[in-house]
Amino acid sequence: MQQTKCSICKQLYPSEELTKFDGSLLCPSCLAAETVICADCGKRIRNRDNCGTISYPLCSECREREYDFCKNCGTLMHRDRAQFIDGEPYCSDCYDSHYHAVIHEYDYKPEPIFYGSGPRYFGIELEIDDAGESGEYAEQILSVANLPSERIYCKHDGSLDDGFEIVSHPMSPEYHLHSMCWEKVLAKADELGYSSHDAKTCGLHIHVSRAAFGESREEQEEAVGRAVYFVEQHWDKLLKFSRRTQHQLERWASRYGCKPHPKEMLAHVKNGHWSRYTCVNLDNRDTIEFRIFRGTLKFNTFIATLQLVNRICDVAFSLSDEELCALSWEDFVRQITESELLAYLQERGLLPESEVRKDV
Repeated sequence: MQQTKCSICKQLYPSEELTKFDGSLLCPSCLAAETVICADCGKRIRNRDNCGTISYPLCSECREREYDFCKNCGTLMHRDRAQFIDGEPYCSDCYDSHYHAVIHEYDYKPEPIFYGSGPRYFGIELEIDDAGESGEYAEQILSVANLPSERIYCKHDGSLDDGFEIVSHPMSPEYHLHSMCWEKVLAKADELGYSSHDAKTCGLHIHVSRAAFGESREEQEEAVGRAVYFVEQHWDKLLKFSRRTQHQLERWASRYGCKPHPKEMLAHVKNGHWSRYTCVNLDNRDTIEFRIFRGTLKFNTFIATLQLVNRICDVAFSLSDEELCALSWEDFVRQITESELLAYLQERGLLPESEVRKDV
């Protein structure tokens, strides 16, 4: 019986027991130790050329044609089962984990990043619905606004059917109006199929820093009382402005009930047992929250709402109690110069006849 040396271990074996591989003859032991069979095409390759895993070896051709490794955990997967983020492949578990982290839990509160000049800062909460609580979609919305730094984030909201909440870091009104790309954010949400006004589940909430109402706590309390008084005093006008139904307000932004003087109004609020679902929520330590507005993806409506809240803050901060009591809606509106707010007031029939503009 003819015997031949194994090319690696140099031992003699019957010739029929050796396997020819890549110009060499290998005994069964060396063949098993040095080579492996591609699990897809059956081609024998050297171990060092294995482009798959130990349990699922692949030649380079099959790997390039059919398979990817998860960018995060390194799991080998068929390309048909891979999911992609920014062109990089992820397994389903890592993909889900990545996007779950994009939409935070409802109680998530990051360290605030302040934009613009204070002390008046607005924090926006805009609810969007009807296109999915999708981390992938949320990331697309975030990518519009968060370069070079984080300016908005997303949170779960149990009051929504199939969406989430977009939340801004504190920004001055000027920053919101002139530096923050809200028009692009709203357009992206609309492009992805979300609704806000039409969803009937969504609100637009505006947090205002308490520091904007005065230097001392006493000054702040008095001005906050005037802000609540203004909202209650002009409830019918603001209801029309808000685009909410009376039922929606009763559920999510109920009235305190108007009192004849701002100090009485503040005492009424402070001495009552109210939930946070009030027209002006005072439960937060550092902000007050205007909750009366319906959500919107219309840029002009969004901007007009911020401008209105800014104007309410102006009169609450600058007027005395007596001056505020004497301030009619018509007098308040006549002081407004912002074009977006004027256009929206006219659209809602909230301008005095003498102030209606034909060019709006």
